Amino acid sequence: MKIKEDLSKKEIISKIMEKKEFSKLPKKDVAKVFELFDKEGLVLEDKIKQTRDLLRKMYVVFVSTKLLNKKNESPEWFLKKHISTKERFGYYKELYSRILKPGDTIYDLGAGVNGLSFSYFPKHTRYVGVEAVGQLVELMNFYFKTRGLDAEAIHESLFNLDKIKILLKKRAGTKIIFLFKVLDSLEMLEKNYSKKFLLKVMPLVDKIVVSYATESLVSRKKFFSNRKWLRDFIEEEFKILDSFDLGGEKYIVFSNKPSFS
Repeated sequence: MKIKEDLSKKEIISKIMEKKEFSKLPKKDVAKVFELFDKEGLVLEDKIKQTRDLLRKMYVVFVSTKLLNKKNESPEWFLKKHISTKERFGYYKELYSRILKPGDTIYDLGAGVNGLSFSYFPKHTRYVGVEAVGQLVELMNFYFKTRGLDAEAIHESLFNLDKIKILLKKRAGTKIIFLFKVLDSLEMLEKNYSKKFLLKVMPLVDKIVVSYATESLVSRKKFFSNRKWLRDFIEEEFKILDSFDLGGEKYIVFSNKPSFS
């Protein structure tokens, strides 16, 4: 059936989200993607198709139907099924021993199913995962609840910066943000948003860990990917504490620059 051209923006977003795979994405994210294709010369049907194609690449590609249709498998099973955590799986112990200390509170932004790696955290770690794919939020919360963990997953868009800031203020103690392979997606939808985001959240936590891929997901081939714009920005605005490669990812750990009175 041909889509009417006179639909309101709200109706268009609802139309895009009619498909089950997009039904639990934040409307804000869907609207951001639609804006990329809302241009003259394209009929509405094509705009919607291209929006869904990009949403599929950005969000759904990481989520297999096997992963969503089961809950009682081991956390390791899920970590190995999710494309992003699958490549990180063999390195969790080394990674967390390098960037975490007992008692830290983690804010894992754009978490995917990374919260299921909870058993690799140091003792007394507290965890808050923020994820756009609602099905993954439900999966992580099921895992946390059934195991009585000090952890929660929240369904929210990283473009709702005010809400993210409120979350970061809720807990006391040493707070660390994870942004694992997230910044590229933010930049795709809004240029320089990741810079704005980092500047706003850094004062609320003790340190941030960002990562980006240095190998292709399928062939595992190395590719040139130094993210000079990101490195230069972090060096200018913050203090780099550590930088290392591990399992096909580059990690950069940084904090606020010390203030001098």
